[in-house]
Amino acid sequence: MTAELALALPLLLALTAGLVWLLAVAIAQVRTVDAAREAARAVARGDDPDAALELGRRIAPDEVRLSVRRVGDRVVVRARGRINGPGGVLGALPGATVEAEAVAIAEEGGGP
Repeated sequence: MTAELALALPLLLALTAGLVWLLAVAIAQVRTVDAAREAARAVARGDDPDAALELGRRIAPDEVRLSVRRVGDRVVVRARGRINGPGGVLGALPGATVEAEAVAIAEEGGGP
């Protein structure tokens, strides 16, 4: 029984670490979506685009970059970045790309 446990334990630890890595990527994706949405809403209500992007940067993971553009009466914010792999024993796992796009309709008399 002890020999089987000694063989299985590293596999279980690697599996657990891999699942934690997937959870971290999922959280980064949710934060990226939130950042794009909040920045788009801020620009749509008339806030300064630079201030809105700064708001988005505070919400997004560090590796994510945001851009804003207007298309007619719509504000489109795109967020995209790369999350590095976990490294260490799990160095073989690749990084992950997270991205999101949020669209908001500009409010009447709202902003630039």
